[in-house]
Amino acid sequence: MRIVAIQEKTASIASDIRNAYIDFSKMTVSILALTTDVIRDGKPVVGYGFNSNGRYAQGALLRERFIPRIMAADPKRLICPEGDNLDPFAIWDVMMANEKPGGHGERSVAVGVIDMAVWDAVAKIEGKPLWRLLADRYRGGKADEKVFVYAAGGYYYPGKDLDALKKEMQGYLDMGYSVVKMKIGGADLQEDMRRIEVVLDLVGKGERLAVDANGRFDLPTAVAYGEAMEFLGLRWYEEPLDPLDYASHAELAQGYEGSIATGENLFSHQDARNLLRHGGLRSDRDVLQMDPVLSYGLVEYLRIQEVLKEQGWSPRRCIPHGGHQFALNLAAGLGLGGNESYPHVFAPFGGFADSTLIKESAIGLPAVPGIGFEEKSKLIDLFRSEFR
Repeated sequence: MRIVAIQEKTASIASDIRNAYIDFSKMTVSILALTTDVIRDGKPVVGYGFNSNGRYAQGALLRERFIPRIMAADPKRLICPEGDNLDPFAIWDVMMANEKPGGHGERSVAVGVIDMAVWDAVAKIEGKPLWRLLADRYRGGKADEKVFVYAAGGYYYPGKDLDALKKEMQGYLDMGYSVVKMKIGGADLQEDMRRIEVVLDLVGKGERLAVDANGRFDLPTAVAYGEAMEFLGLRWYEEPLDPLDYASHAELAQGYEGSIATGENLFSHQDARNLLRHGGLRSDRDVLQMDPVLSYGLVEYLRIQEVLKEQGWSPRRCIPHGGHQFALNLAAGLGLGGNESYPHVFAPFGGFADSTLIKESAIGLPAVPGIGFEEKSKLIDLFRSEFR
């Protein structure tokens, strides 16, 4: 058993949307195909991967460092001790050989792209959906039959008025979502409160609406928004501050009684530990959004889960950023609190299998081996057209 080829390319997900911090006019992602010599249904098993939105494609890092290390390694080193499948942990160690600790930055994204493809291949070789494989390995076979998902949208873009925002959110409700999220911080407080009120009138309850500032605010601004919103009982107040400013998070949490969500821009188990040690977050209400692809992949995400356990946090407080099938599999297999969803943006990478239905913000998973890309027609068509 061996890996016979790893191919990578860059795909565009450019659009005219923006959040409080960046626009997506030049946004790209890396896509990757990892081909093995294992044959299933008359064809070699291929694992596919890509990075979550918000971080650009990692082609140079993939081509110059991480792919060559895997391909140069002794194939036996990449196989599990039983010899019947790839070993994601051994492959991760090979990728990270000769890398200094700290300074996670962009390399965590490149490693995460390959890690996704590895786990897709591992599950396909084993003939199981990834969520089932994870439940069998890490939860004694227990998997969640349904996963909470929410619709992330409410971006700013040219000419988008309150009526357009309301129409967008109504569309998510019509699709079966009962919880939605919108952007804030790209306008002033007064305008953002008008936007929030329009969406609240539509969804009916604060617990059905989350807001996301994308790390835009300084502490006084974050506090001012918190004071304006606190009586609304929102689902959560996301990334109100710079993600590495733990002291300010702690100060905000002392005064804001509602739920705070953060973590999507932390890329290692060390980052997660520092957040829990110093960020003042509360394990009974706050939400951790570490993205398994952006943070070195599932191998590192399992280490993050160990850190949470050490600090007294339940995996149910984790609702990963990313809005794609990989994180959905992790949510079901590892017993997380849910998963983000992007119904109208970042196509074809956002969203789930074509056949899955959403009802009251809950979704099931397909029973096909691997991550399930083959059940998402536009995405698998892209992979197959790019990697012939």
